[in-house]
Amino acid sequence: MNYLLQGITATTWQQLVMFGIGAILIYLAISKKLEPALLLPIGFGAILVNIPFSGALHTTLPGIGEVAGILEWLYEVGIQASEAMPLLLFIGIGAMIDFGPLLSNPKLILFGAAAQFGIFATITIAALLGFPLNDAASIGIIGAADGPTSILVSQVLKSDYVGAIAVAAYSYMALVPIIQPFAIKLVTTKKERAIRMPYNPKSVSRMARLLFPIIVTMFAGYVAPASVSLVGLLMFGNLIRESEVLKSLSDTAQHVLVNLITLLLGITIAASMQADKLVRVETMFIMILGLLAFIFDSIAGVLFAKLLNLFSKNKINPMIGAAGISAFPMSARVVQRMGQEADPQNHLLMHAVGANVAGQIASVIAGGVVLGLVPGMLV
Repeated sequence: MNYLLQGITATTWQQLVMFGIGAILIYLAISKKLEPALLLPIGFGAILVNIPFSGALHTTLPGIGEVAGILEWLYEVGIQASEAMPLLLFIGIGAMIDFGPLLSNPKLILFGAAAQFGIFATITIAALLGFPLNDAASIGIIGAADGPTSILVSQVLKSDYVGAIAVAAYSYMALVPIIQPFAIKLVTTKKERAIRMPYNPKSVSRMARLLFPIIVTMFAGYVAPASVSLVGLLMFGNLIRESEVLKSLSDTAQHVLVNLITLLLGITIAASMQADKLVRVETMFIMILGLLAFIFDSIAGVLFAKLLNLFSKNKINPMIGAAGISAFPMSARVVQRMGQEADPQNHLLMHAVGANVAGQIASVIAGGVVLGLVPGMLV
């Protein structure tokens, strides 16, 4: 009873807010089925760490004294000290991706590059609003539409807003089917969305599939050395998939590894979601800026496609540009659905998938570029 009374009297209004946020995330995961593997652990973790005197953060052992609780320990070892969890997740993601649609139409890589505009536009806006450069860069990377990259960049740059950035990144990834149609319709007409694109895929040789992850890793390493850990592990996972001699390891990476790391990463990131760190005015700005980054990315991809159409005989459906974000395969599905809404006979999925996997590569390279540039500017 003593502990109960102490806990109730020690509970702050900020902690009550975090309980509400945790409940909303759990509701979205279970009832609305929005990225449940991510939002459910994050939501439950937000409740767990905001209980007064929570043993998940600190616990006292007889004869030893206060030691780190399980979530704090996982956070320090798996994220803060080594960034191991988000990096290991890239192996599984790479093993899940088929780069065939991109290799059969290599120009789609341009849409992946164009759709990263939101990252750098948002960094500029955040800096102009007064955020320190390391925080501004961490906020901007939300536009990568890639939760692990957002966590990694914000952690490496020692941002004060790791928890808020993780929540924003994963929440907006889950809301891609709502955010992207709004952004796309802002800059397209129904006639443009109805543009048909014939799909005549070129055959991709096994050698091309094997060389692709190696070449991309080497190219990224020379252009943005800080991206090697990100791109390298993504491409290593893909090489395991394409080698066809490590099928059991590929299956393990795609299922067991991804599920395990996603589960641990979701609940572990909650260690940075303590009420005193998250419930503040800056968090609201971060959520707004993160939303802008997503919208800017989608609009930039669409506008780039429309620019190419000025010089191209075979018109590109401009929505393909919006699929250049990293949210795979949600963004590709959004483009396919919107294309069929404009014309029931329009089939854009494979084009959108190619741009979408290009966005996977471009987002981690963009994260590496940020990690390479920002520390030097802070010196």
